[in-house]
Amino acid sequence: MPKQELKLYGGQAVMEGVMMRGRSYMAVAMRAPGGKIVLHSEPLSPIYRSAAARVPFLRGLVLLWDALALGARALSFSANVQTGEEEEKLEGLALTLTMTFSLLLAVGLFFLAPAGLGHLIEQALNLPALAGALLEGGLRLAVLVGYVAGIGRIPEIRRVYGYHGAEHKTINAFEAGAKLTPGTVAKYPIEHPRCGTAFLLTVVVFSIVLFALLGPMPLLPRLGLRVLLIPVLASLAYEYLRLTARYFHNPLVRVLVAPNLALQRLTTRPPDKGMLEVGIAAFKEMKRLEDEADKA
Repeated sequence: MPKQELKLYGGQAVMEGVMMRGRSYMAVAMRAPGGKIVLHSEPLSPIYRSAAARVPFLRGLVLLWDALALGARALSFSANVQTGEEEEKLEGLALTLTMTFSLLLAVGLFFLAPAGLGHLIEQALNLPALAGALLEGGLRLAVLVGYVAGIGRIPEIRRVYGYHGAEHKTINAFEAGAKLTPGTVAKYPIEHPRCGTAFLLTVVVFSIVLFALLGPMPLLPRLGLRVLLIPVLASLAYEYLRLTARYFHNPLVRVLVAPNLALQRLTTRPPDKGMLEVGIAAFKEMKRLEDEADKA
């Protein structure tokens, strides 16, 4: 079968489930405690079809923020299904506070902590600015790899990583034009170039280059600029991933994205048949809604 165009589709693993996002709709499929697959779907925010979503560099910030909100709602709905409270939703002020706390924690862990520790070591060893930037980048990469590998040892997170693998395999199978059955989908790669793990690694690599260009500076300005430049890094990383995904079959591009695909092996696990069924169910529901919207 010919390959399918799926440039704007993506997904995310949630607790005992998978979220799939299209151009106009998102769908979540999850395994309830009794074994039944439960579906939930909703239209996407109009921001995905706005002018801002088509402006290079600006679109990354707009769509990434909304993707965080989608992910939080999907996680909330999945957790509620596991506890038998399907109607409870995380939205409004509660959703904003949850996202804000998560972002602050991520900024502190992945940006401020490596910058502060790197500055102390740089001063203690009297390192040049370039060496200090490389040291800070190495610390940031170590924190990222250590974090995703460490939480992957938790049994519940290992299952989430399995659903992450099911999400990737399902999208890879569809993009190859294959039939979406567990037996067929299982044959496809567990890595995908548009993965959020690839985005995180790209941000870390770009941060090394950008922060090295800033040169030496005192601790407080250094920490402040690390925070202020996060939107710039996110925009650059988003555009880079869009570009490499478009030309993924180019041999040179595949070399460039090899580290991104390698890191995904820490955040994915080979899914079992039940996980594949959930991933396929989420994708089919999202695709059904997209097809109906196209016909309308």
